[in-house]
Amino acid sequence: MYYDNQNNPIISVIIPAYNCQKTIKATIASVLNQTFTNFELIVINDGSQDSTLEIISKIEDYRLKIFSFENAGGNVSRNRGLNYAVGDFVSFLDADDIWTPEKLASQLQALQNNTDCQVAYSWTDYIDEKDNFLVSGRHFIANGDVYEQLLLNNFLENGSNPLICKEAIALIGGFDESLSAAQDWDMWLRLANKFNFVCVPAVQILYRVSANSLSSNLIRQETACLQVIERAYKARQFDKHIWYMAMTNIYKYLACKALQEPFNRYKGMTAALFIWKYFINNSSRFYQIKFIIILLLKAVIIIIFPAAISTSLLAGKP
Repeated sequence: MYYDNQNNPIISVIIPAYNCQKTIKATIASVLNQTFTNFELIVINDGSQDSTLEIISKIEDYRLKIFSFENAGGNVSRNRGLNYAVGDFVSFLDADDIWTPEKLASQLQALQNNTDCQVAYSWTDYIDEKDNFLVSGRHFIANGDVYEQLLLNNFLENGSNPLICKEAIALIGGFDESLSAAQDWDMWLRLANKFNFVCVPAVQILYRVSANSLSSNLIRQETACLQVIERAYKARQFDKHIWYMAMTNIYKYLACKALQEPFNRYKGMTAALFIWKYFINNSSRFYQIKFIIILLLKAVIIIIFPAAISTSLLAGKP
């Protein structure tokens, strides 16, 4: 049984908020409506220029704490939140994502039931800007030492997922502010290198997909992902095939991301480059040749045709 204690929250929830006036109210509500109530909610206003701060300031709840800074980016904001956090456990939530009501309670229970674990994670599904379901996430189960599996596949999927023992974060340091992308994957890998994970096999994170959430700089994502893989590989020496499998999965992910709407010629050319790198790193390339050809055909259509025509051809839109 847990009791509210305003002075000693068990969990610190940290939300970096930047120009998120459309979603921040629903995101905060998903925290305040948790069945587990003994938490503090730290919102780092990262120099928002819209009405984000005004919206947050109107929410009345003693657990809500707001700190404002000049814009410095999501990872700086997460680290700033960590500096204020007093809970024994920490969870991060992006300002456009939503938690289901049992998220904190079930993850905390999982950690209490598995005292050898320092990180609990759940499953993710994807929603659109109107909260409509889009697609299920990976729904992957891995417990204990998950380092190799996490290197091959970021099955936590996003930065709004795990509940983490604060002492574990303190031991490895905060988020790497030098990375321009993939910072959450880097953090989860550094945690997995030292600590055990436990899975809560339930969908508890609703990740919002919007035009703003699709990165416009895929080359930057590639650079950051390669940095993360190299660091992770150096932290534990695996057989070389693990390296190639990780590279294969990254380029598959990047190619598919480049082939998402909105379409333009630059994204089509970038997708073709990623598909080639996916091919040369993939030891099973000839068993997946049909899939690779389909990806290439999509890239060629996007490169050759104007955006309206390629959208009609590939997305079935009139």
